[in-house]
Amino acid sequence: MTKPIIELRDVQKYYGDYHALRGISADIAQGEFFSLLGPSGCGKTTLLRTIAGFEDVSGGTVAIDGKVMEGVPANQRPTNMVFQSYAIFPHLTVAQNVGFGLRRAHLSKTELASRVGAALEMVGLEGFGNRAAHALSGGQRQRVALARALILKPKVLLLDEPLSALDKKLRENMQVELIKLQRQVGITFILVTHDQEEALVMSDRIAVMFEGEIAQLNDPETLYRRPNSRRVADFIGVMNFMPAEILSERGDQVELEIAGLGRVEIPAGHASSGGKGVSVGLRPETLTILFNGSDTPDRVAEGVVEEVVYYGDMTYYDVRLNGAAAAVRISMRNLVGRPVLEIGTRTRVSWSPQALVLFR
Repeated sequence: MTKPIIELRDVQKYYGDYHALRGISADIAQGEFFSLLGPSGCGKTTLLRTIAGFEDVSGGTVAIDGKVMEGVPANQRPTNMVFQSYAIFPHLTVAQNVGFGLRRAHLSKTELASRVGAALEMVGLEGFGNRAAHALSGGQRQRVALARALILKPKVLLLDEPLSALDKKLRENMQVELIKLQRQVGITFILVTHDQEEALVMSDRIAVMFEGEIAQLNDPETLYRRPNSRRVADFIGVMNFMPAEILSERGDQVELEIAGLGRVEIPAGHASSGGKGVSVGLRPETLTILFNGSDTPDRVAEGVVEEVVYYGDMTYYDVRLNGAAAAVRISMRNLVGRPVLEIGTRTRVSWSPQALVLFR
């Protein structure tokens, strides 16, 4: 990782007797798109606010660009924040909103107009300067908030669930736009979100938080494919959990008996902490329904379709495998000519031992 722009060391935060942040330590690199992901109340927004300077830490240190931020107020930190509500001033024009943070910079009208115009162009709102802020759509207001934050040229941009108020399609479009914008400006973005898909799509690295602690900090692919605990696996996407019994452990291999899948060996490195007895995890896309009796080099199990959920591009099946106590979720792409199976259909399911994650 390149030189960290933010260094968090044993950050603690108390609200009375409530321990909101419990020893958070992490480095965030210059130019990184970093996400804090977790359920409501896990401490992610509190951590963001301690970086911004809106909250004092109860213990530990926050350093930005090599300087410890103890005693440094929010308006003197090299950060800026985009809030969930955008905080757009409805009585001002778009240009007046974007240039609001420069009102004390004593710029000439020409220079101020140039800076505002460049910021609006950066977020795709060139020509919107004279428009009334209250006449903007949700996506446009979000862009105005971004331009207002970026015009001050912060070293770190903090984003507190900035897309949560948008509808699904606009939200997905803005995810891509934010990725492009971050690459364009080259500064560090730190995003707070409870949306797992949003974090996976946008981030270079993700810190998954529960109860004031970081449970796992990794790149999106590692988090998704090799979660370090059953709790992280259950939170990131969809995971099938299947009871298993450890038969033997020899060197770097673990031999398992899995209800519905039978006996299998997997690398010991695929094991994670569980907390609910021994089980294995399989993502829905790593299981494949075999249509028309097609063969496969992977393992095959048999079962019955118990539920079908059609999403247009995908169909999700719940299949009860022979010998399993509960159905597994399987996602299948709806290719041209591929049928959608009905409930009650007997089917064969392909799977690979390499996709298994052991939790114990």
